[in-house]
Order: sequence, then C-alpha cells, then structure tokens
Amino acid sequence: MPKGDLVIYNRLAVLRAERGMSRLDLARAVGVNYQTIGYLERGDYSPSLELTLKLSEVFGLPVEAIFSTRSFEPLSEQVYRSSQPKEVSR
Repeated sequence: MPKGDLVIYNRLAVLRAERGMSRLDLARAVGVNYQTIGYLERGDYSPSLELTLKLSEVFGLPVEAIFSTRSFEPLSEQVYRSSQPKEVSR
C-alpha cells in the first residue's frame, strides 16, 4: 500500500490486456522496470506525475480514465447496465 492515506486505483491491467501488452512491453514503452508496472497494478506504488502522463500517452486516454482516488466500477457492470432495456411508461 502506498504511504499516506490516499489510495490510487488504476485500470492498468485491464488496459494492458485489451491491447495484448505484457508488463515488460508497457515498462519498455514508459521507461521503467517491469516490476514497477506490477507494483502499480497492485496498488503498492503511486506513480509520479511524469509516469502518469507517459502511461496516459501510451494508452491514448486521459489520466482520469486510467487512475482515480475512487475505486473503479467494473467495466462489465457498466456495459451490462447500459445494455438493459429501459422501462416504457404507459
């Protein structure tokens, strides 16, 4: 767990999987050791601003789509909920 009270949640593992990237692939893309990616994914380490911006650039996503101070809702729940039929009022 990172030092301090603030927990940083992330979607790094999901984003890597979607893109078929290994931890080593991602580490090379942002210039860190592959173990650092593992620490980030587990929440054992909070990234620097520089690393956060590099990860955002690699994935082509805004920082807030990758990192949050609140736990991310599982993507499957977001997709499932948005695809349910809406009730029609009569």
